[in-house]
Amino acid sequence: MSRRDLIVGCLALLLAAWSLWVLQGARQGVVIENLRLSDTPIARLSDGSGGPPVVIAHGFAGSRQMMQGYGLTLARAGYTVHAFDFLGHGRHSVPMGGDVTSVEGTTRLLVDQTAEVVAMARRQGDGAAVALLGHSMATDVLVRVAAETGAIGPVILISPFSQAITATEPKDLLLIAGAWEARLSAFALEQVHRVDPEADFGDMVRRDGLRRMALQAPMVEHVAILQSRAARRAALDWLNGFYARDRGADVPPTGWALIGLLAAITALFGPVARLLPGRETEGKPLAAKGFAVAVVAPALVAPLLATQVETQVLPVLVAEYLALHLVIYGGVQLALLGWLRGRPGWPAPLAAGLLVVWTLGLFGFALDRYGANFWPTPERLALISALCLVAVPFMLADSWLAHGAGLWRRVLARVGFLASLGIAVALDFGGLFFLLMIAPVIVLFFLSFGVMGRAVAKRSGPMAAGLGLGLALAWALGVSFPLFSA
Repeated sequence: MSRRDLIVGCLALLLAAWSLWVLQGARQGVVIENLRLSDTPIARLSDGSGGPPVVIAHGFAGSRQMMQGYGLTLARAGYTVHAFDFLGHGRHSVPMGGDVTSVEGTTRLLVDQTAEVVAMARRQGDGAAVALLGHSMATDVLVRVAAETGAIGPVILISPFSQAITATEPKDLLLIAGAWEARLSAFALEQVHRVDPEADFGDMVRRDGLRRMALQAPMVEHVAILQSRAARRAALDWLNGFYARDRGADVPPTGWALIGLLAAITALFGPVARLLPGRETEGKPLAAKGFAVAVVAPALVAPLLATQVETQVLPVLVAEYLALHLVIYGGVQLALLGWLRGRPGWPAPLAAGLLVVWTLGLFGFALDRYGANFWPTPERLALISALCLVAVPFMLADSWLAHGAGLWRRVLARVGFLASLGIAVALDFGGLFFLLMIAPVIVLFFLSFGVMGRAVAKRSGPMAAGLGLGLALAWALGVSFPLFSA
């Protein structure tokens, strides 16, 4: 092992140790029980003191693991938290259904599901008023649950947008939006202005039994707000105000710790990959014009062709379109690269296998435990297998294009794909706007798995990296998309 690899490995291990210390410390004193209510997976978090019940719900394409920053904070302060997976999300095996554009469609099913969890939490809490906390999509569901269900306590909405909020309901309401969510921040403040038009962020307003406040969590957007320390403290303070409690809890930097752990796992792969058998990996370099053609042509062709085809094969929202987009994009790019660069050679199976084990095993285990669901239910295995058929050609092309390219070319190659998805959304916004919500998964994939794939490509060639990354991408998409049954 080289001196450089030794230094990188030691630094990565130190970062991993600090990250695990923070992440495990956040769980100290909390008992986590995995329950089921019919088909709904529920995690009950508590310190054993039997404090007031809180039901926590995640957003679209989320899972109960994504909400554990709030759940652990509240549980350590003595609250009894019930966090669950919505239909079709996380480890819930039953797909979402109904019309996603209608309140009486999919929303109705999610409201009914949440009401059942609330009833369970109330029974286990000896009939105490149940607090509700939810993010994004869940904010609309929780407002409707509060309007229909008795004995609801405070309602905390993270990144809220629900049109069901009125001037009088919910009666006890905290709205928190990220400072980098301008539209949602404005919406949160509008709901407080219904009670007091002069109120500003951070002002608690009271009138005729109502209590309401809007807050901006600093320096976060729609996803990072789930790890915002300021937002978690505010949620705890709001609940304590309602239940007349003064017990606090430390709010550790679990967001940074999770990033640190995943970064450490990514960095450790480099020295490991350099232990693989070496092989000739050089290819014919692409001229600027050829590179531009290889990026622009598939970026334009894929959305123009794929948006003209209607398919209903895969049981997930917009997955049919994404699969078609990936296979057209990858096919066109592979054909162009074969013409411009020549044959790339066959993938090295050992290198591809190591990449899969590291990304889906070690990285996936850490992400699933501390950040977001990454393990599929049996119902998703067929979906992942189908996605492999389209993700592998796409990643083979991407790895072959990026091989030997400088940083800016690699960035432009990935921006080209994201722009291609953007064109598709512009061509059919009503049908494909859900693609915007999966974009963060693609970005995270390239920032983490892409770096590991590059280490494999340098040692064993781009096709080994492409094969391993294609399988990993199929897995990542297969566990991220909500299952859906029309």
